[in-house]
Amino acid sequence: MRKPFKLITSISIGLMLVVFAVSCKKDSTAGGSSTTTTTTTTTTTTTGTPSLDTTKYTMIWSDEFSGTAVDTTKWNFETGNLNVNNEEEYYKAANATVANGNLVITAKREQNGNQLYTSARMNTLNKVSAQYGLVEARIKLPLGAGLWPAFWMMGTDITTVSWPNCGEIDIMEHINAGNTIYGTMHWNSGGGAVQYGQTTTVNNPDSYHVYAIAWDKNSINWYVDGVLYVTGNIANNINNTGAFQNPFFILLNMAVGGDFPGQYVDTSVFPASMYVDYVRIYKAK
Repeated sequence: MRKPFKLITSISIGLMLVVFAVSCKKDSTAGGSSTTTTTTTTTTTTTGTPSLDTTKYTMIWSDEFSGTAVDTTKWNFETGNLNVNNEEEYYKAANATVANGNLVITAKREQNGNQLYTSARMNTLNKVSAQYGLVEARIKLPLGAGLWPAFWMMGTDITTVSWPNCGEIDIMEHINAGNTIYGTMHWNSGGGAVQYGQTTTVNNPDSYHVYAIAWDKNSINWYVDGVLYVTGNIANNINNTGAFQNPFFILLNMAVGGDFPGQYVDTSVFPASMYVDYVRIYKAK
């Protein structure tokens, strides 16, 4: 599901980590709108595959959320009403806290302007990026109609080429109160925005699970708890997938309402919190 990027707060230039870099380019802020269609022509789907072999990777960056507040040398906050996807939240830095070794993103039922809820959205733009490797997070999700937590990535060149040209990798999206996890890639096929993705189910998404992609110049592979459930083919610029050969930055957020979960929101679930135990980036050995 498209979630265009709009950076509201100013960003200080920090460390840029490029995983297994082939080319290091660009910076970012986006806008515009386009119609999203679906294609399956770049991908293969795999189910029931054995666990991810993490011994092939070396960790090069992480946030273990071991302090008492969000580390702003690693994360930027996006604030305000971003006017995307017909979402109903207003993003505030105050809704992202750190406690007991977790980042806690909390959606609250409180009105701010025309928005009926508040939540938080944060990213690593100009502070850390990944180009290939393994990117993972251990997350416990809230359940309830209208909730839309996500762990995802955008191309760092978004400010110069905009979405969907920059590409988007949704490592984990979850909506409402079901057991379905969504993994999706978005890009410009040359004729406009397209997407491909698959779903998998998890028992008790409101317990901790590890959501990950393993990414190289040929493919993007989505995992939950080490089990592969879909592979996207990006080799040799097939179907104009060259955006996925560039660096991407990480985003974490929880939307409330919107085109994907629907506009009905169960107000009884608030406050609702998404717990992130860690976010880690690895390079291939």
